[in-house]
Amino acid sequence: MVKVVEKNSIKVGEKPVVILPLKEWEEIKELFEEREEAIRFIQAYTDPKNQKLIPFEKVKKKLNLP
Repeated sequence: MVKVVEKNSIKVGEKPVVILPLKEWEEIKELFEEREEAIRFIQAYTDPKNQKLIPFEKVKKKLNLP
């Protein structure tokens, strides 16, 4: 059974459901994906396993610097 609770939301059974225009939903979804990507970046950046130190001389040699 579907019951209108308030404007833009309904209940399907016991669970409330929100109705959004597709464009708004896509914007919200994109924000969540960007947030998840930022969290993964921060975790990788702060993980001690990813923080190898390279001697300056080795970096100079790799970049063909004097």
